[in-house]
Amino acid sequence: MHLLWFYVAIALAVSDEVHSRLVWDYVRDFYIIFGGILSSALDSVLETWIVHETLEACFHFIFISCVFFSLKVGFLAALIHFLLDVSHSIVIRHMPWLPHRALHFVSESIFFIIIFGF
Repeated sequence: MHLLWFYVAIALAVSDEVHSRLVWDYVRDFYIIFGGILSSALDSVLETWIVHETLEACFHFIFISCVFFSLKVGFLAALIHFLLDVSHSIVIRHMPWLPHRALHFVSESIFFIIIFGF
């Protein structure tokens, strides 16, 4: 249990990369059309963005829950990833890939150390 925080943070980083590659390399056209449908169905860009982040969190929930066979770990991973994506998107507009990955890994590690490390 003592290293669970580390394994979850690593799996969440892998999940984020899998999500990015899956969306942009394999279902990009569908994703763009789906985004347009969401945008026209919702009232604001903010709502569309929150729905996008929620769907991404659902992906992470499913991925992490399957990896760890735990709905609790999946939920916590999706929640912290969602909160980080929303908060750093508001505070930091443009962030290169490596600092973005590092911010997520460090923040998620600290969160899971607090939850599982003691």
